[in-house]
Amino acid sequence: MSTLPIEQHLAPIQVALGTHHRLILIAQPGAGKTTRVPLDLLNSSWAQGHKLLLLEPRRVAARLAAGYMAKQLNEPVGKTVGYRMRGDSKVGPETRLEVVTQGVLTRMLQDDPLLEGVAGIIFDEFHERSIEADLGLALSLDIQQSVRDDLRLIVMSATMDVAAVKNILGDDVPVIESTGREYPVETLYRPASGGETLEVATYRVLCEALEREDTDDVLIILPGVAEISRLVSVLGRSTLDIEVRALHGSMPIEAQQAALASHTVRQRVIVSTAIAESSVTVDGVNVVIDAGLERVPCFQPRTGLTQLTTRRVNRASADQRRGRAGRQQPGTCYRLWSQEQPLVAHGEPEIAQADLSKLALELALWGARSPNELSWVSPPPKGAWQSGQALLHQLGILDSKGLLTPLGKKSVRWPLEPRLAVMLARAESLNAMALACALAALLESRERVSGSLRDALVQRVSQPAQHPHWYREARRLTSIAGAELSQDMSYQPLGALLALAYPDRVGQLITPGRFKLANGKTATLPISHPLMNVSYLVAVSIESASSETSIYLAEPISLAALVELYPAIRQWEELITWSDTQGKLIGETVQRHAELVLASRPLASLPAEAVKQALLSAFKQRPEPLFSDKIRQLQGRMALLNNIFPGKWPDWSAQVLVETFDTWLAPYVVGVTRLIQLEKMPFHSYLLATLSWDEQKVFERLTPPSLTVPSGNQAAVDYAPCLEGRPPILALKLQEAFGWQDTPTIVDGRAPVMVHLLSPARRPLQITQDLRSFWLNGYPEVRKEMRGRYPKHPWPEDPLTANATAKAKRSSGVYD
Repeated sequence: MSTLPIEQHLAPIQVALGTHHRLILIAQPGAGKTTRVPLDLLNSSWAQGHKLLLLEPRRVAARLAAGYMAKQLNEPVGKTVGYRMRGDSKVGPETRLEVVTQGVLTRMLQDDPLLEGVAGIIFDEFHERSIEADLGLALSLDIQQSVRDDLRLIVMSATMDVAAVKNILGDDVPVIESTGREYPVETLYRPASGGETLEVATYRVLCEALEREDTDDVLIILPGVAEISRLVSVLGRSTLDIEVRALHGSMPIEAQQAALASHTVRQRVIVSTAIAESSVTVDGVNVVIDAGLERVPCFQPRTGLTQLTTRRVNRASADQRRGRAGRQQPGTCYRLWSQEQPLVAHGEPEIAQADLSKLALELALWGARSPNELSWVSPPPKGAWQSGQALLHQLGILDSKGLLTPLGKKSVRWPLEPRLAVMLARAESLNAMALACALAALLESRERVSGSLRDALVQRVSQPAQHPHWYREARRLTSIAGAELSQDMSYQPLGALLALAYPDRVGQLITPGRFKLANGKTATLPISHPLMNVSYLVAVSIESASSETSIYLAEPISLAALVELYPAIRQWEELITWSDTQGKLIGETVQRHAELVLASRPLASLPAEAVKQALLSAFKQRPEPLFSDKIRQLQGRMALLNNIFPGKWPDWSAQVLVETFDTWLAPYVVGVTRLIQLEKMPFHSYLLATLSWDEQKVFERLTPPSLTVPSGNQAAVDYAPCLEGRPPILALKLQEAFGWQDTPTIVDGRAPVMVHLLSPARRPLQITQDLRSFWLNGYPEVRKEMRGRYPKHPWPEDPLTANATAKAKRSSGVYD
């Protein structure tokens, strides 16, 4: 073996893990951490007779790493070193080091929480921060802290956020750093010129790189498959003497390995997604062209939708990509952005921006009802977590206590996202298991389907060789199910299967092309779509813009099939809702599926309690009409008191008031059914009444609605600014403040007001919290400018001794 930088740290790593059961290893690209550290740890005393697991986030990297390490031992893969990934594994009875992908690690942890026979887990390339890696570390820590205090956990990367990882591994966790074996890399910035598309800019820079004599093979990193396809097409039409190879995660693993295989004659140009960013050393490459973009799925809890978003890459990823050019020799990195372009240090972890329904399912299977029961590098966001749990409840996977239902226990058998797992778990009742497997394989691939799902499936089932990736996954699922694909199978249950997976996306026709979805949103089909007039459909592929959602892929379903799937639809229930158009509550008995009313008949009378709850629910959805200026003034007064006396007064923030409608508002809306009744209700009085009589007196004294000013008038105090942490405002004409030497205060002198001195036209002349300073320093200039403009108003030389007045002079000189 050649000497690698990591080798000088192998002994310290052994020493550290002899006394500590956790370790952070920072090793720069080319150090050899992925292949040298695991093999060396097999010789540790604590690992004798046991296995080590090496987690690799990418399938191609897992296979290559296992193959390289086995070669170092002069053994075939599957002997001492093997690998496991979904649908493919090479391990044997002698295997002591298993390179596993992320989903496999989760399954191993769930199937055997004691991890018997496993001495340690190595998390490689942890900077990528996938949900599965974060979950794997959280579950491993839980095992280590509860039943396996001897389990070693090693977290490795070149560019991870060490402080964040130490936060859960402990401040005393050893941190070992290694330099890399990276040759010099020249970095050149080549931003796109005006009007250039990404593929044109990339082609231009590639031509520049190929003109250099020191250029060997080239790695181009683009954000997604669509960009790769366009560039490959451009290169295919060019006269460049190169061998073009595409590389992305949706390709079969064999095709990925073929793309990375060394060339023999022509220069290779590998056009790849971020799959080539780390872990893999691409032999022969000494030039990297980096578009500086990445495509990531971002989940929106508000809409319940996941959208692929293209964004600027972070600095850690950009450095990883740059390092690809210097792994084996001096190289060059062309960056398709300007040198001044700022980059964030680290990317957001996937857990902060993804759909968390699968994570919620895994935690329920683990026995955790809340993510707070585990230790996370980045805790799951509350909104996305609640959204994920809500989906599991709707799918029937979780019960009201957050525990797995019988359907949930059947669903976890399927290594798929919860929607598809439920579909497969219930497909047998529809006698459609083979169709469900074929459909799940297609939907899981997230492949863009043009036309209908039915046509896409018929094409794949009849011509599987043209769709190898789909066929491999479909065969894997049918093998689990004990089913078999057949060209003669019925496609009639297709809509029903989709309704099992997407109960929230069942759509009911409103007008041609417009549908109300079961989740309450409105969705539209493109003009002239063949399904634009069907009564019911299931929206499979949707994308949310602003107010409405666009449907890109859907299948029809009959009402009879929907009722058969969800028998609760047959039940009649009372439904009282607020109608904006009629300005009143409407009462009906309905048969419904979530937010879809499938049949209705009017209620003869509206039950009082149901009316109250319906009105409060309407207020919670649209509370704006309640928050009049009078309410805002009360909120501002209370915010000021809470700022001065923390914890002594109630919280009247908008969020709290909305959440507590049932407490302070409910008693007053009994019997109210019409808008005209609501408009006459003194909501500010209801809120003030939540204070006791003594509290109200103190409240009025500390935060008076108005103050007596030197002119003898009452000037209103505006407390709305207090909601934003600013002082209250007292606005009055300048002449009414003559003689006022000290800035007025409230809250027993603790809070000076912000005085707005106004012109006779009630425009601000001065804003101050230091009246005396203004009279002495600012007033002379104001007087000079204003006395000619407003001659009927007094502008005395000495405002500190002048009489305050709210009146103007008549022509006789007397104020009126």
